Amino acid sequence: MSRRVLVTGGGSGIGRAIARAFAEAGEHVTITGRRMEALEETDSGRGMTCRVADVTDEAQVAALFDAPFDVVIANAGGGSAGKLRSLTLADWNATLAVNLTGTFLTFREALRGMGAGGRLIAMASTASLKGGATIPAYAAAKHGVLGLVRSVALEVAKKGITCNAVCPGFVDTPLAAQAVGAVQERFGLSEDDARAQVVADNPMARLIAPEEVVAAVIFLASPAASMVNGHALSVSGGEI
Repeated sequence: MSRRVLVTGGGSGIGRAIARAFAEAGEHVTITGRRMEALEETDSGRGMTCRVADVTDEAQVAALFDAPFDVVIANAGGGSAGKLRSLTLADWNATLAVNLTGTFLTFREALRGMGAGGRLIAMASTASLKGGATIPAYAAAKHGVLGLVRSVALEVAKKGITCNAVCPGFVDTPLAAQAVGAVQERFGLSEDDARAQVVADNPMARLIAPEEVVAAVIFLASPAASMVNGHALSVSGGEI
């Protein structure tokens, strides 16, 4: 029997790869994001439901849950780089809003109708497991996401629902390409040298393929992971 799956931030990158994998497995997938054009590109005839929504807006998130979902993946996130002394309050608030508050609102609404066998999965990043000198707001937000995941896991354990986090390092997406470009510009490096610097923390010395992150999400959403709860699954080549 097909499940109802929600993927926030489904218009690009990891979210797009996750949504397509579930759709191709025959699940009923709903994707959300702020641009319908990007969502429709993710779908490209795969039969997904595309809904424009801002995960930082309580009413817009609530409106997504007009019917319960079996699997909810809180993937929407982002944040700009910058050391603490140059970080504005607006940047700080925006980063926490999309990464942490967005996950809170998504999971809270999901639990209003989710039944036994339900799966809550947050995209938490290796930044949820360690600090970063140039990402203080992002790391703080993702640490918060992991704390939320571990707390929700305890709340839902007796209801047959699990709540877990996937923590990837740098994934080969347009965001990684932007990071490589920024390093090139800042240090005057070639593209290859800039990419090497970006992946320097990964012992395997390469960007992670989106499909490698998808595999972790598919596992956590499967019956085989019914006893995996409150876990941070690092997909980082040994970085964590």
